[in-house]
Amino acid sequence: MNAVDIIIKKRDKQELSKEEINFFIQGIAKKEIPDYQAAAWAMAVLLNGMTDQETTDLTLAMAHSGQMIDLSHVIPNEVDKHSTGGVGDKTTLVVEPTVSACGLPVAKMSGRGLGFSGGTLDKMESIPGFRTQLSEEEFIHLIQTTGLVLAGQTADLAPADGILYALRDVTGTVPSIPLIASSVMSKKIAGGAHAIVLDVKVGKGAFMKNLDDARQLSRLMVSIGKLSGRKVVALLSDMNQPLGNAVGNALEVKEAIATLHGHGPADFTAHCIEVASHMLVVGGKAADLAEAKRTVEEALAAGRSWAQFRKLVVNQGGDVSYVDDPEKLARAPLIETVAAPRSGFIQEINAQVVGETSVELGAGRIKKGDPIDPAVGIIIQHKVGDQVKEGEPLFTIHANDKQKLAAARERLLDAHVIENQTCAPLPLFYGVLN
Repeated sequence: MNAVDIIIKKRDKQELSKEEINFFIQGIAKKEIPDYQAAAWAMAVLLNGMTDQETTDLTLAMAHSGQMIDLSHVIPNEVDKHSTGGVGDKTTLVVEPTVSACGLPVAKMSGRGLGFSGGTLDKMESIPGFRTQLSEEEFIHLIQTTGLVLAGQTADLAPADGILYALRDVTGTVPSIPLIASSVMSKKIAGGAHAIVLDVKVGKGAFMKNLDDARQLSRLMVSIGKLSGRKVVALLSDMNQPLGNAVGNALEVKEAIATLHGHGPADFTAHCIEVASHMLVVGGKAADLAEAKRTVEEALAAGRSWAQFRKLVVNQGGDVSYVDDPEKLARAPLIETVAAPRSGFIQEINAQVVGETSVELGAGRIKKGDPIDPAVGIIIQHKVGDQVKEGEPLFTIHANDKQKLAAARERLLDAHVIENQTCAPLPLFYGVLN
């Protein structure tokens, strides 16, 4: 067996065996297969696709290329959630403590933001002292004793995926749906998840720009789950406009805290309730979605979700005074509210432009290692379908530089399309696949 034969086989649209896939992925992980062969194989996959079984074998091969976390002795049924990334998506900060407050332990490994999609770890690190890098012993101790832990992914988790993703990023093969699906699912399986809720974003501010591609990706990830003995549910959610109002790290933490106290934005609150409810169902804590929603809403209303979030901060070294009084969180030196230039109905708030603008302000990173300013960002005051009057507040910019603020003002005005005719609100979700 050799790499060239495997590349040729996929080039010629033939199905690879489990043994061939394992050989190739192990070769990538051990650096025995050079970059140019891995890149050629990735291009063949992009052009010719993979069957569900091939993609499942690829997922499991990448998952087993490094450390496999087994929490079965601590959590009988580990439930995880994954978002494919979005603008203003601070869902984990509300969903994880809520699910934990409902009696279902959550051990979550999250990533950092890259490009216009924000990262959960970056948001939580807006809280002074909060530790995201935990040892395996700390990780297990926290889930065992508190039922909730939120940490960064280790370098040993699905290392073949990291190598392959870096190659895909520079060889034009990122859009391959089998490679996207296996990348997402390999990390979840390596992290020990038995049941997974996938929040697959669709629209201008998402990687999947149209519903057909998002459905195809979701169907494939659900199939991988079934073929690998996991329970997977995929929610197709809108990302044509930002989720909630806040975009930017400290601003999003403030919004998550407000939501845990029962006065967050309506769209973000509803989104969190839906995701948390599906987690309770796949985790066996609720018989159906209606029962799960009642349980989730009770946990939020009774303050149990907030109590779990507060414990999470304390347990991982964060200064809890910053969440008890969110006004203590980092505050930008320049804050400007921009008014609507005309009256009418909001037809569009381009999520990608909003996300890119927040990165230019310093809230995100273009490449790994770029510094982040936790204080900067944007508050979007309205939603698609809203009626606005000329002079009414449209958005607020939090900046650290006058030139960046001026550039953001122009970009964000262009991102808002206001017309005379009425416009229907955007849906929160487009469907569920399981």
